[in-house]
Amino acid sequence: MFNMVNLGNIMSKGRSIFLAYDQGMEHGPKDFNDRNVDPKYIMSIAEKGRFSGIIFQKGVAEKYYRGSVPLVMKLNGKTNLVKGDPLSTQLCSVREAVKLGAKAVGYTIYIGSVHEQKMLKEFGSIEEEAHAKGLPVIAWMYPRGKAIKNDTSRDVLAYAARVGLELGADIIKMKYNGNPGDLKWIVKSAGKTKVVIAGGLKKDEKKLIRDTYDIMKSGACGLAIGRNIWQSESPLKITKALKKVIFHGAKPKEAMKEL
Repeated sequence: MFNMVNLGNIMSKGRSIFLAYDQGMEHGPKDFNDRNVDPKYIMSIAEKGRFSGIIFQKGVAEKYYRGSVPLVMKLNGKTNLVKGDPLSTQLCSVREAVKLGAKAVGYTIYIGSVHEQKMLKEFGSIEEEAHAKGLPVIAWMYPRGKAIKNDTSRDVLAYAARVGLELGADIIKMKYNGNPGDLKWIVKSAGKTKVVIAGGLKKDEKKLIRDTYDIMKSGACGLAIGRNIWQSESPLKITKALKKVIFHGAKPKEAMKEL
């Protein structure tokens, strides 16, 4: 049975940095080069960087996961080839995730999509089964669809965060709109559900560190970051800098010395 102690498998003193590598399904291989297209390279970064967890879809986990870093199994997914309001349904069972060594499971909900009810219902079943097996559940809360005019507005993101709490998610992964004051309200709206911020597109490393400092000061518990790590020429250096901010409260100037 799940309790908050189980979060200790993927968190350290309430903080986390996850290495995300589920982009291959969502974006295709356009984000990759000859080096990072190989999941063995990503696995190596996760191990050497001592990440809180690595996020894989089941096919990559089956073939490349080595058990040395906690596995967060992404249970649903879609391609970007179909247009219109998004729908992402379950592709991997909780039982299969456990079999492959997962310490937590993740699921994307496109709140605001005309299909949101299907995803909300499916998440409810997953959450019940995962908690019965002692696994924390991470909800990717992404406002998307024709009804969403601004997917990073304060009110829309706060609504997404609140839905994550109401659904029973243990952690929610969401975008940061660049406004620390907004994020404070978003985190408050999530209540006891932890908030991690998605890394998104690769950005200037100094800006990434400054943003991470603001994110942590606003009450979030860490990052779920991919491209900003494995597209970097020095992935372990940027990892070390980010961990200084996340786990030790280092100020940007101090963390940037790692670069």
